[in-house]
Amino acid sequence: MIIGVPKEIKAEENRVAVVPGGVETLASRGHTVIVEQGAGAGSGFGDLDYERAGARIASSHEQVFSESDLILKVKEPLPVEYPLLREGQMLFTYLHLAASETLTASLGKARITGIAYETVQADDGYLPLLAPMSEIAGRMAPQEGAKYLEETYGGRGVLLGGVPGVPPANVVVLGAGNVGQNAARIALGMGASVTVLDINARKLRAIDEAFQGRLVTMIADNYNIRVVITYADLIVGAVLVPGRRAPKVITRDMLKLMRPGAVIVDVAIDQGGCVETSHPTTHHEPIYLEAGIVHYAVTNMPGAVPRTATRALTANTLPYVIAVADKGWKKAAADDPSLAKGVNLVEGRITHKGVADAFSFPYTSLQELL
Repeated sequence: MIIGVPKEIKAEENRVAVVPGGVETLASRGHTVIVEQGAGAGSGFGDLDYERAGARIASSHEQVFSESDLILKVKEPLPVEYPLLREGQMLFTYLHLAASETLTASLGKARITGIAYETVQADDGYLPLLAPMSEIAGRMAPQEGAKYLEETYGGRGVLLGGVPGVPPANVVVLGAGNVGQNAARIALGMGASVTVLDINARKLRAIDEAFQGRLVTMIADNYNIRVVITYADLIVGAVLVPGRRAPKVITRDMLKLMRPGAVIVDVAIDQGGCVETSHPTTHHEPIYLEAGIVHYAVTNMPGAVPRTATRALTANTLPYVIAVADKGWKKAAADDPSLAKGVNLVEGRITHKGVADAFSFPYTSLQELL
């Protein structure tokens, strides 16, 4: 199979879909890997590193798309890339289709087969390809929030960990999944007072045990959310429903309950955001003020730490890439139910119900197509 690795063109996205070691593994199995010139530079990998691993270096974005059977990316295609996709081509990346009707319709029109990292899911609910980036985003959330709590950026002027004689900041984490657990870990490590909310009591029990009672846990009903945001200095939105749009757990009216200068880090923005007033931002312009509240909603947070993120991503995605390349997507999906859940589109037909429901598009069961 011919596998193409284009350079990411999303703003401030410095990750690349595969490291040279992954290229070497794929090449050793008889596959051809085409890497766009400069694709790995932001993650510390030069073209020579890829050539030594067995890759062919392409001089342009267009060449990678035109010559490849399988396109490996980190982020979803941008509008300028839609025309480069062709019928029957496979795309394996973070798609987040439920967050964008335009993207979903465009990929459907291109009649590609799209496999989304974020919906590959094990029987126990674990998301193996989302997990490493969730861990990074979760760990970044408190440090980004701490920075934007500074008065310089419109924040409350509160030090996250406080000092002797002055209490620390109050950090509220909405969601006790992978992002929430990692955000809580770092916030506690920075000395903050932490409250975690989730709709799942078992998750709250697990996080309480993991942190030995050093944080407060609460059920995430509307009443409790309204209570905690009144005293929050920093809110981390870590709500996820795999493959579906994130529910809006903080409404515009609820901002009136918050302290002026409080910060919201909406990590769920990739799936549309869990705060009604959130809209996507970039690393270059990461924040904006709405009703006196600082909003941080960068859609590719791990892109700021590509040397860590690229290695973590490849370590988890490579076994699935190998399966698709060796067997073709149909047999790979038939052999592995977790990979099958990642198949969102088959030749333009939507095969993930959450995506179809988000926009009332027609849905086709994957089993009909295997």
